Amino acid sequence: MITMTNYPRISIVTPNLNQVGFIEETIDSVLSQNYPNLEYVIIDGGSTDGSLEIIKKYSKYLKYWESVPDDGLYHAVQKGFTHTSGEVMAWINSDDRYHRQCFYTVAELFGEHPHVNWLMGTPSLIDEKGRIVQVDIFKRWSKYMVYMGDFRWFQQESMFWRRSLWERAGGSLDLRKRYAADFELWLRFFRYEPLYLSRAPLGCFRARQSGSVSVQHYDRYMEELQQMLREEPLSSEQKHTIKRIKFYQKVEKWPILRRFLKSEKHLRQLYDFPPYFIFHQKEQKFGTMR
Repeated sequence: MITMTNYPRISIVTPNLNQVGFIEETIDSVLSQNYPNLEYVIIDGGSTDGSLEIIKKYSKYLKYWESVPDDGLYHAVQKGFTHTSGEVMAWINSDDRYHRQCFYTVAELFGEHPHVNWLMGTPSLIDEKGRIVQVDIFKRWSKYMVYMGDFRWFQQESMFWRRSLWERAGGSLDLRKRYAADFELWLRFFRYEPLYLSRAPLGCFRARQSGSVSVQHYDRYMEELQQMLREEPLSSEQKHTIKRIKFYQKVEKWPILRRFLKSEKHLRQLYDFPPYFIFHQKEQKFGTMR
């Protein structure tokens, strides 16, 4: 049972460069959680647009902050994590935001389920005015889906993981990846642990007309991502599993064979989906579903 005395420390990093129009909303989405064991770090890359004045306004609530030129988004995130010590880790970019009270949800899921080392909330979008404009259809994830090219989309803003997994997976981002270092990290996590899903939204991605790095460099992001998938080291057993999945996917198109081979059941088993979390109204807590 999670109590006020044993909330896990959550470490959040925000990288920023010239996002004066959005960064205060991001900061507020972190601090207004009023989470009792929060460690918040902001790494600014030398902004000249007024961002620095906003950061200074909240400096007394920050574990650490700096404003010096850096080598891009992932370099800033990596620097930020070196100033953290929390059991649970995440980063939120300075034009995105967290949902209200989501840290308490994260704390409950990790605290009540010690076998869970990595989780993602249901993705959601906000627009430039901060309105919630989309909550995605719930989707379960398996590493085999990703290996076969079904990777749309993990939402970095909704990802939280234990520091122990971070350290097992190398304890750093791969800064050689200029555009898709987040996806490279998820690939490494998949080598060790399944990704657990919560039907509760945790973070929001801001859909903007312009200025979003992920939109500006989409083609390069996809090139890096596809290259990583081609180079991902798979065991002979994993390759065999992928072949079996592809076979059962073909069988799904033939109703008679589908009934005979029970392909849907086989597919679920082969994908090796972990349970997912839903909220139980009567108990007022999260539980798992298969």
